[in-house]
Amino acid sequence: MTGPLPELGPLFDRLITIAAGETLPRFRMGTAITDKGGAKGLAYDPVTEADQEAERMLRIAIEEAYPGHGILGEEHGEKPGTEDWRWVIDPVDGTRAFVCGVPFWTTLIGLEDDAMPVGGIISQPFLDEHWLRLPGEATLYRQGTNLTPARVSGETDLGDATIMVTDLRVGEYFTEDEARAVTSLTKACRLCRTGLDSYGFGLVASGHMDIVVEAALNWHDIAAVLPVIEGAGGVACSWDGAPITQDFVRGRVILAASQELADAAVSQLRDVPLP
Repeated sequence: MTGPLPELGPLFDRLITIAAGETLPRFRMGTAITDKGGAKGLAYDPVTEADQEAERMLRIAIEEAYPGHGILGEEHGEKPGTEDWRWVIDPVDGTRAFVCGVPFWTTLIGLEDDAMPVGGIISQPFLDEHWLRLPGEATLYRQGTNLTPARVSGETDLGDATIMVTDLRVGEYFTEDEARAVTSLTKACRLCRTGLDSYGFGLVASGHMDIVVEAALNWHDIAAVLPVIEGAGGVACSWDGAPITQDFVRGRVILAASQELADAAVSQLRDVPLP
């Protein structure tokens, strides 16, 4: 593990400003959409000019600040680094929401040290909401100029919990077995909301929701989120209860406000067969 980096807070601020400069002018403006679903075995997987240009500009800024760092991005692949540090970028997480004009997409920027996520930001520029975790520090929530600590709810009872799942339909993110098991889990909770994409992760960090369950995620979907959730006092694990790493099985994740909630979800999901 290498030592801490200077000026990370200002750099994260600069990065989300750069990303917003590419995403916001194209949001709700009829930007061009390309469907890359066929290549990934999905019915529909949109990518926009906002995704591509935001990541391109973020890469330039990171390379200028730390030329020896690696970069992994959803749209432009991986650039190996010469140091232990690597940035993981999802310029528009929730592109379906983006193209529908729904402000629940976010820009995710994560920072790894020796393959371990140690910092990250969940940024929703249209609503001006941002959840930031710097290495070794607690997660902070910022809206406008207001900066406050972000804390999970601490809820421990599944029956009193609010759960978020992006899409319960079979064939979107879940197999039939996965969808059946997750639907059963949602029925054990007090309230379920769908369609929030990565914005729901921030709501867990701020204590407004209690648990998120997803599958078919990629590393760029979650690398920035893990430090944010854990820095707010939350728990992150895979469906079998194991820590989430780059090799997590089929992108299955649980993000919860307490270990008790995570354990309750694991008890219902750990035996769901893999496709």
